[in-house]
Amino acid sequence: MTNSRRNFIRNTAFAAAGVMVVKPNLFAASKPKNLIGVQLYSVRTDMKANPIATLEQLAKMGYKHVEHANYANRKFYGYSATEFKKILDGFGLQMPSGHSMLELKHWDAAKKDFTDEWKYTVEDAATAGMQYVISPWLDDELRASYDAMRSFADVFNKSGALCNTYGMKFGYHNHNFEFVKNLNSHSIYEILLEYTDPSKVFLQLDMGNIYGTGADPIAIVKNNPGRFLSVHVKDEIKATEPGESPYESCVIGKGIAGTKAITEVCASIGGTTHFIVEQESYQGQTPLTSVKQDLAILKSWGY
Repeated sequence: MTNSRRNFIRNTAFAAAGVMVVKPNLFAASKPKNLIGVQLYSVRTDMKANPIATLEQLAKMGYKHVEHANYANRKFYGYSATEFKKILDGFGLQMPSGHSMLELKHWDAAKKDFTDEWKYTVEDAATAGMQYVISPWLDDELRASYDAMRSFADVFNKSGALCNTYGMKFGYHNHNFEFVKNLNSHSIYEILLEYTDPSKVFLQLDMGNIYGTGADPIAIVKNNPGRFLSVHVKDEIKATEPGESPYESCVIGKGIAGTKAITEVCASIGGTTHFIVEQESYQGQTPLTSVKQDLAILKSWGY
């Protein structure tokens, strides 16, 4: 994921006030064991213009599950958790996961507790029927030292415990810096794998973001079986225009990232049950056309 997406998510981060009452989500619907979903950042322009029409089109393509990338002021794409779930239900869609950044500001070290902002994030996720709350970024300060990263890994564990009270799980979604940035001779990803509790924190592997870092995603999955409950199924090609990265995403199976092989090892060893399509660049096609093709290819692979 590029800085542009990081900024997109950061710009939709909410500022909530008041006292939060923690209650387990007693009404979360049971979800299928295995599923294909689409990360709504893939169709971000369409969702911004008309979220309801976009969701309807995704449902007509055959998608049954979506993953959000927009939660602000206690709303998903401008709708409360209850309202958005009702909209999804109307199209036969479910939202089993979503991306909301867990930042340093969300942990009160003096009180040894999360701020109301993060508690609301988890509460609203449960109300929307989610299974997984996934943080898709790390503050720059956390990447500056081993001790800071090690300490925040424990905050991840605490977030996992909070999510567990609602019957949900907490996850972290990678980019590329986790594999290329070393702290005390350990990559950030290695620190997360070592110091997060598998019973509380899983890793959502993004197959496209890891490409070009020198890390071997298949080896990582084989060495850490069961840690990857959800993955972003993404492919890459050489960038068609100058930008932050030498690569850009494309229709899965059409690129050079070895997506099919990674998907297979995630399914067989990684513990993966959620296969989430994400495409951020489109090579002249519309985003909706692209994710329709992604779905067809993933299904042709047997998922």
